[in-house]
This record gives sequence, C-alpha cells and structure tokens, in this order.
Amino acid sequence: MSKRNSQANKAAARERLRAERERQAKKDKTRKQVVVAVSVVAALAVVGGISYGVMQLNKPDAWEAAADAKNVTAPKNTSGKDGTTVVVGKSSAKKTLELYEDSRCPVCATFEQGVGETVSKDVEAGKYKVQYVGATFIDNTDNGEGSKNALSALGAALDVSPEAFMEYKAALYSAEFHPEESDDKFAKDSYLIEVANSVDALKGNKDFQKNVEDGTYDAWAMKMSKAFDSSGVQGTPTLKMGDKKITAEGSENAPMTADEFTKAIDKALKA
Repeated sequence: MSKRNSQANKAAARERLRAERERQAKKDKTRKQVVVAVSVVAALAVVGGISYGVMQLNKPDAWEAAADAKNVTAPKNTSGKDGTTVVVGKSSAKKTLELYEDSRCPVCATFEQGVGETVSKDVEAGKYKVQYVGATFIDNTDNGEGSKNALSALGAALDVSPEAFMEYKAALYSAEFHPEESDDKFAKDSYLIEVANSVDALKGNKDFQKNVEDGTYDAWAMKMSKAFDSSGVQGTPTLKMGDKKITAEGSENAPMTADEFTKAIDKALKA
C-alpha cells in the first residue's frame, strides 16, 4: 500500500470517528432532554396528584354535604322546621311520649324488643302519642354511617305512612335484623331494603326503595340528628313525658320490660 493511500485511509477513519462521535453526542443530548421532560411531567403529576388528593380530602363527604344542605326534603307525616317533628298516634290523645333512639343502639334494640309492642298497642288505643327523635351519635363513636343511613330509611318509611314507620322501626331493632353495635350493616342500602321486605307496606315498594337508594331523606336525617343533639338528652333510649324522664322504678334507666314500662307510663299519665 502506498504512503498516499495509507494517509487517505487514516483521514477517512478519523472522519468516520468524528461523525460517530457527533451522532453519539446528539443521542446523549436528546436522551437528556427526554429524561428532563419526563422528570418534569412526573413532578407535575405528583404535584397535581397531591393537589387533587388534598382537594378530595377537603371535599365534604355525602353526609357532610347533607348536613349543610339548605333545601331539605322532608317525608310526609312530619311537621315543624325541616320536618323534624315526627308524631305518631291519634290526635285525641292528650299526652305525648317522647322517644329518643339511635338505630345502632343495642340498648334501644333491647327496649324495642321488650316494650315496642306495648307502645304500639297503647298508641293504637289512643292512650298517648309518640314523638320520635332519631340520633346518629354511634356513627361518631364507632365510626360508620349506619345510624344516619337507617334514619334516612326511616324517613322513607314515614313517607309511606306512620304505621309503616313504626313497623319498620320495630323490624330494624328486632333480634332477627339488628346487628352488633360494631357491625355497621345499616350502612348498606341493600340490607335496609332487606329488613323493609319484612314489613307488608314496604315489601317490594319501589318508591320506598328508590328513596333509600337515592338518599332522598339524607338531609332530613341530618336535621333530625341535629335536633337530638340540641335536645339535651345524653343517651338512648331516653323516654320523656311532660319534660320528665320515664324510668324503671328505682332506676335512672328506661324500663326494659313491658311490666316496668306500663307501671312507669301509667304513673306519668296521671301526673
């Protein structure tokens, strides 16, 4: 090989090497730009995700929104501000038994199972009326939504009739359907509808079911709960007549048997 060809070959090799280095440099620059762009997008996504998460955390849930609602749809058979006065019984009855209950309350279930039938018979006979005030404080202490959801469903039953309301309340507290306090079964609409199917007036009742599933009376339930909170009553079940608590003889607690209740209510009616 001539000296001239050797030099030409070397020059060509140097040129190829230079060109390859330029191409590699361009690739490295492009890769860095992509990495930076991806990093920026990822960072923005993280920031956006955090911002969205913060917004979601600060956004009121459905029950908080219901509690703040300005327009309240009250069930039929109610009166007073936002329909929170619920009185069941004959208008001719001279006295009213105030009954304060929380649907998840196990002691309320014991009361209803032992005394509920007597109350229903007394109301039907016109012995007295019942004013019901629903509470939801167990949702706060045990975490959950069952007290609120059951109260809303009771509103849907009340919209059907006062009798359906009383029978549905009894069913919710029954040994068959009432869950343990720690079991938030009433939070499920499907379970509330299952319980309702044991009540003739509510069984297969599409309007009732739709009102439960749509949460038609959620805001009403929260207003009712607020009425309980402002009543000064500290626990459930609490029974009052003429601003005086009705308790079992020799006790500060509500009567838990039909006999105890009848003695206490007869005494209150005479007062």
